[in-house]
Amino acid sequence: MIASPAAADAQPLRVLTFLHSFAPGGVERVALRLHGAWRASNVDSRLVMGRESGAMRAEWPGLEAEILGPAPFSPARWQTLWMILRLPGVIRRIRPDVLFCAGNTYTVVAVMMKLLLRDRCPPVVAKMSNDLVRLDMSAPMRAAYRVWLRVQGRMLDRLVGMAPPMREEIAALMRAAPERIAIIDDPSLDEADVVRLEQARRAAQSLPRGAGRRFVAIGRLTRQKNFALMIDAFALIARPQDHLVIVGEGAERAALEAQIARLGLGAQVRLPGHLHPVDSELCAGDALVLSSDYEGVPAVVAEALAAGLPVVATDCSVSMADILGAGRFGLLVPTGDTAALAAAMERIAALPFDVVAAQDQARRFTLQLASRRYIALMESAARE
Repeated sequence: MIASPAAADAQPLRVLTFLHSFAPGGVERVALRLHGAWRASNVDSRLVMGRESGAMRAEWPGLEAEILGPAPFSPARWQTLWMILRLPGVIRRIRPDVLFCAGNTYTVVAVMMKLLLRDRCPPVVAKMSNDLVRLDMSAPMRAAYRVWLRVQGRMLDRLVGMAPPMREEIAALMRAAPERIAIIDDPSLDEADVVRLEQARRAAQSLPRGAGRRFVAIGRLTRQKNFALMIDAFALIARPQDHLVIVGEGAERAALEAQIARLGLGAQVRLPGHLHPVDSELCAGDALVLSSDYEGVPAVVAEALAAGLPVVATDCSVSMADILGAGRFGLLVPTGDTAALAAAMERIAALPFDVVAAQDQARRFTLQLASRRYIALMESAARE
């Protein structure tokens, strides 16, 4: 077996992960989970943040991260440029064996590191965290995006899909050789999370509840999540005692609040903001609803399955049918179709649903499995 450069010096594998901030997001949460798991596995895992702000900071109070210095402009507004300007110096100083690019949001930074550092840039392992087809884009934008995907496919050393159906998508759209593509189910959960959510579900079932149906949604309040579609769909089927809760925070809050008021749903639709953990809201629901225009492998779907909830989702990712067990764990509808989403929300209670099988499906997406697979992949990238 050929030793990695780090192993040859009797040093642990050194990995550098770069993130913009602790602002809530599935990509960032998974990256922070992996960082902790790698450190626990004797990987010299380093975390570099554009800024230290964000609601998730309180969830990792003892976490050590290098914060890029004070910016001469607002880093929240120009965070990608700020990262591109400052990260090369950090890489030269830390000299990692591998750069971990946590998602599509960060690939522009990874490509720029390859261009700016050239031979001094370590190999990049990049996770594809979003749908690559992007039917939500206009035709000209989609054409430009596919050129950009091919650039990434040429310059990034390893490309990671978050579920098996992504392999073909990455090969076709990024034109990457098969040996450079890996599939690692996205680590949305810890094994302990599955146990905790099962306990929370049982506790919720023991509590008295009203007669109405309870739909739950979780995610950043952004256009990508298309919560406006969900609210319109709920309005079509809502009975007086039904409720919808949308957990999350973001720029679309004011518009969504105005929509809720306009539809007269103020007593039935709640926007409680960012919550951690989400156990109480999730386990009190009858179904999870996902209305996104595009996704990769949404962490909240794995959480819902672990909590024993069926899922209503738009077909926003090549992986969604696989995650939902080809209809065993939920219903898929076309993206952007209000009537179809409403009809699925109406029908979801009648879906035959095996809670134990759903929890087994959720265990595919545990940190314990993914962490080991990422370490093996990064060691391979460092050797080559």
